[in-house]
Amino acid sequence: MDAALEILDPLVLDRLYAYLLPADDSALGNGFDNSTSAFSKSPLQTSYESAWPRDNILRQCASILLITQLGATLLYWVFSAFSYYFIFDRRLEYHPRFLQNQVRQEIISSMTAVPWINIMTLPFFLAEVRGKSLLYTRVDEYGWAWMAISTVLFMIWNDLMIYWIHRLEHHPSVYKYIHKPHHKWIVPTPWAALAFHPLDGYVQSLPYHVFVFICPVQKYLYMVLFILVQVWTILIHDGDMISGHWLEKYINSPAHHTLHHMYFTVNYGQYFTWADNYFQSHRAPRPDLDPLHDALRVMREKGLVDEKGNTIAQKNKKDD
Repeated sequence: MDAALEILDPLVLDRLYAYLLPADDSALGNGFDNSTSAFSKSPLQTSYESAWPRDNILRQCASILLITQLGATLLYWVFSAFSYYFIFDRRLEYHPRFLQNQVRQEIISSMTAVPWINIMTLPFFLAEVRGKSLLYTRVDEYGWAWMAISTVLFMIWNDLMIYWIHRLEHHPSVYKYIHKPHHKWIVPTPWAALAFHPLDGYVQSLPYHVFVFICPVQKYLYMVLFILVQVWTILIHDGDMISGHWLEKYINSPAHHTLHHMYFTVNYGQYFTWADNYFQSHRAPRPDLDPLHDALRVMREKGLVDEKGNTIAQKNKKDD
């Protein structure tokens, strides 16, 4: 978030706050100097003065909530739509456990959860902006090798932490209160990626936020990693049941996550399969486990496809 504000303050937010909360003219005329602020302005920004300077905590909170809401919503709509229309097999919507109006319900659930998740994660982002984390700016502070090492550590940390958070959420004493709403979607679409109980989404995001308080990360690298995490969350809900590929032994693919939604107690991992393998919760994708088989059976009963799954041209009612 520190990196996002560094980019958006001079581009958009300085003007926005100067318009909404203009500075008192008397304060500007009495020699008031805000150059000692950690968020001091460049010469290009001197014409945009606000009663809330960049280091004002209320402005920072408002900016963070605005950026996270717009950012999460934009990522959700762009990548969910792409995955749904270009990757997701729409024939799965004929699966007997695919709910009526499910896509609409997934979208409503996601859009309801996002603002609450953003509010709950606000303290972490605020701490980052106010310099309490281990985020740093200059690459040469730790070197290029550390950029690669910190990326690997970020993925390992998140994978292990989310594995156990996710698995504990399936404990009977917790499941029905927090995680069950996400498993309403037995055959999910990409639109279900954020369809969580808000507390569920918050708890599963904690490893991402905590990491930068225990391990140094270059701030622009962290912003990229954080965005990629959101994209990955969408893509693993695309229902793709590709199996037999050598990567499936190592990567927690959409096929693995599809099986998690169908069988509940398998494939808790986020990126990789090592935790599921080690803790004996791994279930490998197989062609016979593909939910598309049940969807095609329903389509055959409706006369929509033949025995090989090929679409049967439907007669126009006007021709009857």
